[in-house]
Amino acid sequence: MTINRRDLLGHGAAAIGAATLGLPRAAKAADELTIAYNVNLPSWDPTTGPSAVNPTIQGLYQSVFDQFIPQKPDLSFTPGLLTEWGWNDDRTQVMMTVRDGVKWHDGSPFTAEDVVWSLQRAGDEKTGNPIQFVWKNVNNFKIDGNKITGDVVQFDPVYFKWMSFLTGYIMPKAYYEKVGAGGFEKAPIGTGPYMVDKFERNAFLRLKANPNYWGNKPAFKNVTIKFVTDAASRVAEVESGSSQVTLEIPYEEYDRLIAKDGLAGSIKNVSDIGMIFFNDIEAMLDKNVRQAAVMAVDKELLVKRLLRGYGQPIATLETPEYAAFDPSIKVEHNPEKAKELLAASGYSPKKPVKFTIQTTKGFKPKDYEMIQAIVGMWRKVGIEAKIEVYEIAKHYELRAADKLAPAAFYNWGNAIGDPTTSTGFAMYGPSPHSVWDSQDLIDKINPLWGEKDEAKRIAGWKAVDKYIAEQAYVLPLMQYAQPIVHSKKVNVVQHVSGALLPALMTPAA
Repeated sequence: MTINRRDLLGHGAAAIGAATLGLPRAAKAADELTIAYNVNLPSWDPTTGPSAVNPTIQGLYQSVFDQFIPQKPDLSFTPGLLTEWGWNDDRTQVMMTVRDGVKWHDGSPFTAEDVVWSLQRAGDEKTGNPIQFVWKNVNNFKIDGNKITGDVVQFDPVYFKWMSFLTGYIMPKAYYEKVGAGGFEKAPIGTGPYMVDKFERNAFLRLKANPNYWGNKPAFKNVTIKFVTDAASRVAEVESGSSQVTLEIPYEEYDRLIAKDGLAGSIKNVSDIGMIFFNDIEAMLDKNVRQAAVMAVDKELLVKRLLRGYGQPIATLETPEYAAFDPSIKVEHNPEKAKELLAASGYSPKKPVKFTIQTTKGFKPKDYEMIQAIVGMWRKVGIEAKIEVYEIAKHYELRAADKLAPAAFYNWGNAIGDPTTSTGFAMYGPSPHSVWDSQDLIDKINPLWGEKDEAKRIAGWKAVDKYIAEQAYVLPLMQYAQPIVHSKKVNVVQHVSGALLPALMTPAA
């Protein structure tokens, strides 16, 4: 079934939920919850393909699957399916303890074999795990009851942190081997707080509470998640009462909606950042152009005017919550200096340098409008950028193939706050998540991947961030504040990772 944007806007999101999809116009009982979500779910395997590295989808995955090591809403790590984990003294072996008494959604027992199989599968390049280069660093696993050991092939200081992040999910060995990839897409199972009841691609997902969940039982028995990619339609969903919760709407709409009777909101800085990738092609090979493009952007004004003061301008790909944040690194806003740099390369407002910038539209609050504003700032100094709109899935496809335009807007999530998972993967040429490939940067980053001295490792990443800022290899914009609007009949706990988790929601008294 296909529902286009015109249908959404013309008929109203509430009508679609009731008439087109056969979903309730509003929750019919205290144990039912409806959420208007901002992205579709392309795949049910949280460990393979582009979907696995989309931070925005993780809230859906975490509702059905469990990660090796979960994070609390404040991003602190807590025991989950692994109750203990760590290294031996010389960092040549990992040790893990597996939780007993857990069941998969089909009623079969969860075991240490599932953990080992999931780790081996993730480390096998044939499976298509986008983070395979992390998971391959440990092998030769051995199981003794609920204890697991593994040999370190190459020390990775972030190995256990990744167990809380992208692709860090435990999959059901026996079930997956029985039904295969195609069967798993049709009927996925996990050990998470919710089970998949019904899934209509590009339309909705219906979840039911897992009666055998090992952790805190979900308060809502049934959850319907509508995939509403248009921001105006998400506003209509929550305003009409068709959905009780929505997220990532324009900030002016957030302020308007929370003032209405029956609605409330939550907004806080999350671990996502807005950034513009520079690809090392065409005009971006010119350092003057890159530096001018960075200096011309008034980030403070963007946050103040477009984001209504929500969010925090940043100068590197680190936020204050990240381990390698360095407040001493600053990049000035200086349009006059930008003009001088462009003039040195033969460009001016009358003879501008030209390139394409790609962006999403409505995926994040004011993403398209922000790029429009940046293009306007660039035009004043001698940069003429043509805007090309794409869906987020297209961004992943182009980035993996190293075919992004010279400039491309993206929101980068880093729930574990490590510099390898922000600066590292975004800026390291051989990474499938990077499009900047200069050897100077590769050489600076290479020694840091396996650095065992933590203080030296973090200091090294700070030095890399400073160098990137000096060379203008990327344009960091701001740390996002995530707007969530909800019915006053629902209590919402906001997760700093940006994941919207129905398992953290409860009916209001």
